[in-house]
Amino acid sequence: MSKSRYIALDAMRGLTLALMIVVNTPGSWSHVYRPLLHADWHGWTFTDLVFPFFLFIVGAALFFSRLTSVQLSRVDQCKKITRRALMLVALGVLLEFYPFLTALDDLRLPGVLQRIGLAYAATAYLQVFVRPQWNPLFIAVLLVSYSLLLLCSSDPYGLEGNVLRAFDLAVLGESHLWAGKGLAFDPENLLGTIAATATVLIGFEAARWLRSGQSFGRLISGLLVVSLVLVVLAYSLPEPINKSLWTSTYVLLTGGLALAFLACLLILERAKIGAWVMQSLSILGQNPLFIYALAWLWVRSYSLVPTSDGTLYESLFLWLALMMPAKLASLMFALLHLAILWLLAWWLHRRRIYIKL
Repeated sequence: MSKSRYIALDAMRGLTLALMIVVNTPGSWSHVYRPLLHADWHGWTFTDLVFPFFLFIVGAALFFSRLTSVQLSRVDQCKKITRRALMLVALGVLLEFYPFLTALDDLRLPGVLQRIGLAYAATAYLQVFVRPQWNPLFIAVLLVSYSLLLLCSSDPYGLEGNVLRAFDLAVLGESHLWAGKGLAFDPENLLGTIAATATVLIGFEAARWLRSGQSFGRLISGLLVVSLVLVVLAYSLPEPINKSLWTSTYVLLTGGLALAFLACLLILERAKIGAWVMQSLSILGQNPLFIYALAWLWVRSYSLVPTSDGTLYESLFLWLALMMPAKLASLMFALLHLAILWLLAWWLHRRRIYIKL
């Protein structure tokens, strides 16, 4: 694979990470522009693309890591996969636990990094034992099986009666789940990993297609054709598009949009301004886990600093809100943090420091 394609994938990872920081770090959750909020239940917003895009990139990165790890024995490959997956899950739980004031009995166990770790492991194990030519079939099997699984309840697409919630309640317990919608239901539920694995596999297949040796025109047209097919399928099926349930139609939609977005980045890179844009974005994508974890820890630490307005977090937002409308102040709060984190990423890039699990 040529260097340019590595830059495009790094740029996609960097932009996705930047969006994760922006949507997760508003100055006030009471003042957020609608596109920067998740869909309340069915449907999707701009924000609902962020997490699946990141999983897509996890799959693409896995393809390139396989080029070297395939030389190891299967036992050693599985050990390496298991170690990395466990570290991702453990890091996710520790970030949720910080600042270590929550009782362990009430600690939320699912989360973003936990789902990344589990979906990464499932995809990586599959590549160890099965030839990648079978990946499209496995994507289809996972999505069909998952759709049938959702139907194993009286209210398959509802908040309270879905099978995903029932499974989490039985395995993890109510106190270990997110309850932001008024009852215990976690959007990063355990069974949702099945569908999330299909998202990772789509990213893996995208990278395999880029490495196939096709001409640039065929690479772009291939990405766009498959993108169109997946999006049309998503809207043709009766299943609702739902991020919290990670429905199969949601996988098809976001996978298709991720392929189209990657194609756009590859085209942009060939423009005069493209190289500068790609490089700026890729800098943030070179240390994604470190930047993501730091953003989480940094912002949560604000709650530990009391001020006359409540906490440092609240004071910083109120200071910005004195100079601009509340929603704009909330967005600026997030963008200022993103700018600081980008400068740190640039400093790491300059010194060739790459922090990985």
